[in-house]
Amino acid sequence: MAVSGLLGLLASFVLSIEALALAADKNATFGCDFNTVISCSTVAKSWQAQLFGFPNAFLGIAAEAVVITVAVAIAGGVRFPRWYMLCAQTIYTLGFLFAWWLFFEAFFVIKALCPWCLLITVTTTLVWAGLTRLNVREGVLTFPGRWGPAARRFVAHGNDWFVTAALIVLLAVAVLAKYGSTLIV
Repeated sequence: MAVSGLLGLLASFVLSIEALALAADKNATFGCDFNTVISCSTVAKSWQAQLFGFPNAFLGIAAEAVVITVAVAIAGGVRFPRWYMLCAQTIYTLGFLFAWWLFFEAFFVIKALCPWCLLITVTTTLVWAGLTRLNVREGVLTFPGRWGPAARRFVAHGNDWFVTAALIVLLAVAVLAKYGSTLIV
């Protein structure tokens, strides 16, 4: 979680700087504008990039800072109350869904991809998977009946990471299948 949080924070900072550059010059181009498919500025100019009236990257800075703090605290042995971890799970699940919605919008509607945004999608997925894993393992997330022990066994055997890896591979395959050779500069 900490490593993914750091990578997500880096991407959020870069995207924030680019959003400020775009605010100053609507015709700005970015270092990651390689072609019509790999074009951060095309994505940044879309309404989806400012869904709440300000650049989405600003949300990333706040969220990733919290993720890093929580991850370091947990690594240091801190046990947060159940209510806190449930709130974190809920908020990060919303972030996970938001990141994937933004990917789908870029992929299907905007028809351009931003490498930094793709990194955010991957790191958000990894953080969400790690947080979910922790919360299932620690009994923060409980499931009724036989689903509870089954979920804990699923996590204990590491099967959840196969699902996470499959999701990330699916993202990569979708990008390669749709854009293929156009990804090469």
